[in-house]
Amino acid sequence: MGYSPPPTSDLSHYLNLSDAVELGYGGYQTLRRYIADGQPVGSRTLSRASGLELSPATIRNVMADLEELGLIASPHTSAGRIPTARGYRLFVDTMLTVQQEQLPALQLMPEQPQKVIANAAQLLSNLSQFVGVVMAPRRASVFRHIEFLRLSERRLLVIIVSPDGDVQNRVMFTDSELDSSQLIEAANYLNSHYAGLDIEQVRERLRTEVEQLRSQVADLMQAAVNISAEALSPATQEEQVVIAGQSNLLAVSDFSHDMHNLRRAFDLFEQKTQILRLLDFSSQAEGVRIFIGGESHIVPIEELSVVSAPYEVDGQIVGTLGVIGPTRMPYDKMIQIVDITSKLVSNALSHHK
Repeated sequence: MGYSPPPTSDLSHYLNLSDAVELGYGGYQTLRRYIADGQPVGSRTLSRASGLELSPATIRNVMADLEELGLIASPHTSAGRIPTARGYRLFVDTMLTVQQEQLPALQLMPEQPQKVIANAAQLLSNLSQFVGVVMAPRRASVFRHIEFLRLSERRLLVIIVSPDGDVQNRVMFTDSELDSSQLIEAANYLNSHYAGLDIEQVRERLRTEVEQLRSQVADLMQAAVNISAEALSPATQEEQVVIAGQSNLLAVSDFSHDMHNLRRAFDLFEQKTQILRLLDFSSQAEGVRIFIGGESHIVPIEELSVVSAPYEVDGQIVGTLGVIGPTRMPYDKMIQIVDITSKLVSNALSHHK
């Protein structure tokens, strides 16, 4: 799984090879310098750092062409230039080479799914020094095993085990008192007839197959199935997506000097709805995906970019993870981090039984 740029970048506006080389070189160097130090890049800086025999005047002309094409822009506070979202997109699609940087030995242990995705979000944040996000694995509302424990006359503890080994406990109340034999009868029937089925299948079969059972036991089974559906489906956004490292943005000059954008970013992380939609959208394609600025139309913040990749369980895509950071991020490194982490999560979840 790696990054494959979409075939959208068009260089047809270049008149000849010489123009293409000069424009491409100028844009590449401008973007590289800006990513490195966050300072607007001037023609004299590029002339000194280029290593090529290009005069400041030539570079100024090239930068003027790049600005006319909407690939770089001049901020109000400086005569230098910075890349636009369109410039970043052209760079990512046509000039980016993913370098295999030496990363520390990485591992995610096969544990409960919620523990794995929490650890993965923290790992993404630590490696990128930006914000790590992981969407909880989608799963059908299916139970592997169910038990009932009597707490009092009309109060039961329902113990539900999901196919991936996640254990949920729920308290339920009954209309009448049930003895131990009735609880065992209901649990045995559910486990022997319905374990591994989708909740909707269980509900449909219960309507027609439990007539031979005593009404009290049938009612108990219906209620238990409903509780299982709620317990095995992430009910809140807190459970659906895990976010780590929001405070890292405080150290990014792009945000630390702009409280308005910083506040918008933190609102995004707090509400989670848009992030969840973007991750869900990203999981529809294989490999690493990059959303620069507001081009996704889901996270409409021009100063933020998202690098994401899906992860699998037993060969099936069940979720997405990624890094959220400033548009001025080292995309080659972020691609490597996200790609490796998606493989680690896939391996940890596939080996947790």
